[in-house]
Amino acid sequence: MLKISIITATWNCVDTISDCLDSASSQVWGNCEHLVIDGKSTDGTLDLLEQWRNRLDYIVSEPDSGIYDALNKGVAQATGDVIGFLHADDLYADNEVLTTITKAFEDPSIDAVYGDLVYVSKNEPDKVVRYWKSGLYSYNKLKHGWMPPHPTFYVRRSVYEQFGSFDTSFQIAADYDCMLRFLGQHKVKCAYIPQVLVKMRLGGESNRSLANIIQKSVEDYNALKRNMVGGVGALLWKNLSKLPQFFKRHKSLE
Repeated sequence: MLKISIITATWNCVDTISDCLDSASSQVWGNCEHLVIDGKSTDGTLDLLEQWRNRLDYIVSEPDSGIYDALNKGVAQATGDVIGFLHADDLYADNEVLTTITKAFEDPSIDAVYGDLVYVSKNEPDKVVRYWKSGLYSYNKLKHGWMPPHPTFYVRRSVYEQFGSFDTSFQIAADYDCMLRFLGQHKVKCAYIPQVLVKMRLGGESNRSLANIIQKSVEDYNALKRNMVGGVGALLWKNLSKLPQFFKRHKSLE
């Protein structure tokens, strides 16, 4: 059986972490491990994690240099064939998500898998605010600002070992840089699952303030140029292409 490593980075997320952990533990796919990398929380998160200790495969709490540093620690500790991330604010769309992902990896030529994502209300996770329908991958679309939703992006561990994980010089866009490196530079073969895999609560770091939005745009541009995928045009289209997501609804989620 394919083994999946789920990595969750936590820092002062006492209000949402229990939902995240419960969502992961409810997955029917049995061969998985859940690793939690905490950044020395001070709000009660550690007390909740301690209650889950017997159901988690790895927990560490220590100062870090941000979420990407924490995720890199998780990647280094992971033993699964495939690695994915479930952030502390996020939930799986249903308890069959990991089963669906493993079916896609039955094709040995597939190195990465992704699907659709919905943004949900922070306090009402069943209320869909925005629907991100990924669509099929092509390199041409990547050059025009397309990207898969990173919370749905599952990758063979061997890809991380060969091409590296997150560059922590990026504070907000290291996930985008990583996906561009895999899909753009190294052209790993990926498969699209046309269904919602993850529910993501609104309120992410990249859109928290105007300063963060500007910083993310600068980092996105640097990631595009660094990976030789595109430039200003790709950045503009990347941002404009998000607008229709606010008007889409998936029939199963209405």
